[in-house]
Amino acid sequence: MKYALIVIALLAAAAIGHFVFISNDWMSRDDVPLEEVAPDFTEPEQEEEIETDENDEVEPVVQEPQSQSVLGTSAGGHTIDAYHFGVGDTELLFIGGIHGGYSWNTSLVAYELIDHLSENVDALPENIRITVVPMLNPDGIDRVVGDVGRFSASDIPQGADTVPGRFNANNVDLNRNFDCQWQPEGTWQTRSVSGGSVPFSEPESVAIRNYVNQHNPAAAVVWYSAAGGVFASNCGDGVLPETTELTNLFAQASGYRAYNEFDFYEITGDMVNWMAREGIPAISVLLTDHRAVEWDKNRAGIEAMIERYGVR
Repeated sequence: MKYALIVIALLAAAAIGHFVFISNDWMSRDDVPLEEVAPDFTEPEQEEEIETDENDEVEPVVQEPQSQSVLGTSAGGHTIDAYHFGVGDTELLFIGGIHGGYSWNTSLVAYELIDHLSENVDALPENIRITVVPMLNPDGIDRVVGDVGRFSASDIPQGADTVPGRFNANNVDLNRNFDCQWQPEGTWQTRSVSGGSVPFSEPESVAIRNYVNQHNPAAAVVWYSAAGGVFASNCGDGVLPETTELTNLFAQASGYRAYNEFDFYEITGDMVNWMAREGIPAISVLLTDHRAVEWDKNRAGIEAMIERYGVR
């Protein structure tokens, strides 16, 4: 009996000790305040790096021989489209429609160039890339044509007042909005026109500025109407020698008369003159009137340019 009582006492003591151990363990894990829990500074597992062969070549980006891009959006919300031909590093830039519906034939000659290049892109020298912006002022085209898609001369209403089409939706003359001798009030013939609030206040001129600064074209041609001539550019510090060469080259090939400058009246904020300030040979080609496209003349001038800048 004595031994039985001893065994019972030992078993009871063991049970009490086990209960105390469990209770203390429970308190140690769940009753500790969160801020007292030690932070885990263990480094996260790194993803296994994939070894590459030093001889592996990165796939080059292939430039398409024909493509289209959007340079920006006009004040009236229309896209400003550019068409690109060729894959070379020497870029020739052609721009039409800066005066929108007032000089709508400048857009048509640009579209003629697009058609010509589409059919003959394989004939371009390997170092040449041509970019054509046919409608820099789609707002002005829309005012006269009633649409901003491609159009023809027959879409122009007979007797339409095209003067409002010269300006964008903010009533700014875009060819007075560039940063060359800029003035808030410019001159067009005998009237005053808005040059914008500051140089490059208009989204259309910003689109061209950004493109030119990014791509640095070797030469540029901008179409206007109407005077029938090729005009060199400068921004008050003389004509670049290459601009003089380009002016004479285009004039001789096309049959237009060459002019050292546009001096019929004072012009401020002019686009080609701003390009001259940026060191880019740029010319203004003024069609003879406000309706003729004169594609054959301009095609001859363009082909002379391609021959001049091309490497075969």
